[in-house]
Amino acid sequence: MKKYIKFNWILLVAMLAMTSQSCKKKEDKSKEPPVIGNYFSIRQFALDEWNTFAGDAFVIQKTVRVNGKTDTSYTNSDTINWNPIFKTFFETDISDRKYIGQYKFTQFDDNADGTHNFFYQTDDEDLFTQKLLITIQGQSGLITGIYMETLRHSLFSDVIQKLYYNPMKTIQIITDEKPRFGSKKLTVVQYDFMR
Repeated sequence: MKKYIKFNWILLVAMLAMTSQSCKKKEDKSKEPPVIGNYFSIRQFALDEWNTFAGDAFVIQKTVRVNGKTDTSYTNSDTINWNPIFKTFFETDISDRKYIGQYKFTQFDDNADGTHNFFYQTDDEDLFTQKLLITIQGQSGLITGIYMETLRHSLFSDVIQKLYYNPMKTIQIITDEKPRFGSKKLTVVQYDFMR
């Protein structure tokens, strides 16, 4: 008999718990607009560029400046190690839907050079990609430039990057390292496509 009463007591408590949960006011999610779309994908753009120009061999002039000292070398599109370049740019990608709403988006025309511009900017210093500017030629609709700024805080330093890509002409990666202790380091790596 005690076993039966104990079982009924547990059943009664469980039913009360379920009833109290179902009586709570449910949030009305129907009033919130659904999240649709995504921001520009640098990964997809790079893939499109790769597929368009794969097999088109050309000479690349690589210039590296570290705190004012310059070194220039030549390579070609078939032998250059693209992985670190792609990795640097891919880290800035904001196309994941988790970034929706975290960037202020504006667009504007530049009548002086006939371009249309899309600009993404965040005020959140914890986000790696701080700015993204995409410039499109007004007549052709082709992208003529992509500019990004990144920020990475750590215990030991702040690192700011400024990345620029002018399709099939120039890649520029500027890295400004500001350590808490010691000297600053400014590195500019530029790839000029000689086509």
